[in-house]
Amino acid sequence: MKEVSNGEGDIGRTHLYLNVYDLTTINNYLYWFGLGIFHSGIEAYGMEYAFGAHDYPTSGVFEVEPKSCPGFIYRRSVWLGTTDMSRSEFRLFMENLAGNYYGDTYHLISKNCNHFTDDVCRHLTGKPIPGWVNRLARLGSFCNCLFPETIQATSLDRLANDPANSDDGSESVVSLTMESDEEGSEHHLLLPPTINQVCSEDKPLRLARDIM
Repeated sequence: MKEVSNGEGDIGRTHLYLNVYDLTTINNYLYWFGLGIFHSGIEAYGMEYAFGAHDYPTSGVFEVEPKSCPGFIYRRSVWLGTTDMSRSEFRLFMENLAGNYYGDTYHLISKNCNHFTDDVCRHLTGKPIPGWVNRLARLGSFCNCLFPETIQATSLDRLANDPANSDDGSESVVSLTMESDEEGSEHHLLLPPTINQVCSEDKPLRLARDIM
C-alpha cells in the first residue's frame, strides 16, 4: 500500500490491525468452537491501543508496543483495513474516544476491551471486529455462568504490578507513563485533551483489577 506524507512528517494512510490475546488457557479448547475469553487492541502507526479497568473516573485507554501487552498471551493479528487519518489525526481521535471509556466504567459483559476495539473499527472502517473475539461476552449477557468466577475485568493491573515494570519488583504507584524494563517499552494512559487526571498520592492507582 502506498502511504502518503502530508508534508509535516505525518503519514496520510496506514494499516489497522486487531491484536488478539488469550486471557486464559481455556481458549486453547474454546477457540476451535469460535469462542474464547480474549483481550484485544488496535494497532496503528507503530503503537497498540486498548481499554481496561481501574477505579478512577478517568480514561482507561492505554497504549503499548504492538503484540506485547504485559500479562496476556498474544494469539494472532487480524487485518481490519486502512485509515486515511494522519498520525496526529489518529492520535487526537484516540484521545477524544478515550473520554468515552473511563476505567471505572469497564464491565466484562457490556463494556470491555473488545467493545472498545469494535468501536474504533466501526468509526474508522465502517465494519465491526470479527464476531468470535467478543462472542462469549455477548453470550454471557444471557448467562453469566459462562465465565469463570475469578474473571472480573481485563487486567491492566499487570502493567503496574508486573515486576518487570518496576525497578525493585514492588507495586507501581500512580503514573501516566509506566516504563517497562522489557525492551525499554513504555505504557501510557490516554487522556481526553481537555481533561487533567487527578489522583491521590496516598491511594495507589490500580490500573485494573487482577483477574487471573
